[in-house]
Amino acid sequence: MLKPTYAIPALPPAVDLETVPVLKALAAANRALAELKGRAATIPNQGILIDTLALQEAKASSEVENIVTTQDELFQADLFPEGPQSPAAKEVALYRDALRLGYDRLLKTDGLILNGTLIEMFRLLKRRDDGFRATPGTALKNETNGEIVFVPPQDAQEIVAHMSALERFVNDDAVSALDPLIKMALIHHQFESIHPFPDGNGRIGRILNVLYLTRTGLLDIPILYLSGHITRTKSDYYRLLQMVRDTGEWEAWVLYMLEAVAQTAQTTLALVEGIRSQMTSVKQRMRTQLPKLYSQDLLNNLFRHPYTRIEYVQKDLSLKSRQTAAKYLDALAEAGFVEKHQSGRNNYYINTALVGLFLAMPEGQP
Repeated sequence: MLKPTYAIPALPPAVDLETVPVLKALAAANRALAELKGRAATIPNQGILIDTLALQEAKASSEVENIVTTQDELFQADLFPEGPQSPAAKEVALYRDALRLGYDRLLKTDGLILNGTLIEMFRLLKRRDDGFRATPGTALKNETNGEIVFVPPQDAQEIVAHMSALERFVNDDAVSALDPLIKMALIHHQFESIHPFPDGNGRIGRILNVLYLTRTGLLDIPILYLSGHITRTKSDYYRLLQMVRDTGEWEAWVLYMLEAVAQTAQTTLALVEGIRSQMTSVKQRMRTQLPKLYSQDLLNNLFRHPYTRIEYVQKDLSLKSRQTAAKYLDALAEAGFVEKHQSGRNNYYINTALVGLFLAMPEGQP
């Protein structure tokens, strides 16, 4: 028997969202986020953070959906997209591509997050050409016992109406005086409750989080991803989502999201600091040991691509000769800056210290 359909509320809900516990958690989350934003700006090439952290987020977000791949498989799939890959690695790569697409659209629409962008991301992620759900029958089930726990809106026109209202709420900064982090928590819950797509709603919803943080200026670039925290607290995440639907209890949900932001910002800050420290060290060593080889572009390549290849170096350094790029990488390998490996007829080079940073992160972090 289906549960009654949850009545999607107008946003913001008519409850007190700025309770004392929420304001206390909000202050901590905003402090952590501001520190992350400031430190991230010290990385000389912001594309390094976007690319490396996006790949880690793709892995963590996919794990929420029980799509699991290893770091090595993930990086190799990114390195050789034309080669054989596991279904999990392909799913992770598609998520990363959808995230990049969303950020690109954000930049091109003057900071607006449009439903058209969400549909584009869905189509890329799921490799299909439809959009919002058009047929009834969707119900969300408990992963353990198969029990139906939630029935989202079923009518196609109702789904469109709810998503249009959500689009207005997302992009109208004057619609309420709520802090953007509280608003993000409301947006995420509303999106997941509308459940607009036939599949991939969790992953699209998690991309929406970081796009919104970037849109509001809380971040300069999309580098704070909550999927790791959600993976580690999965039961709480789904329980609190449903508690709002069952009882209208918003405070616990908002507190959960604020805690996720604060903890993830601190963890991401440690990773950004680690990357910055490694870049400084490698830069000094390269200038001392390989002064004729050193360039900022080469340094950026080694950190933008933890697994790099000759073609990447040739392109990033605008080298005319493939052989010159190969000599650069072989010299770096001989000096211990990277490790040289072979896959079939292809050579690739691993920045093992950088990969070690990712592997040292707490399980489920970005």
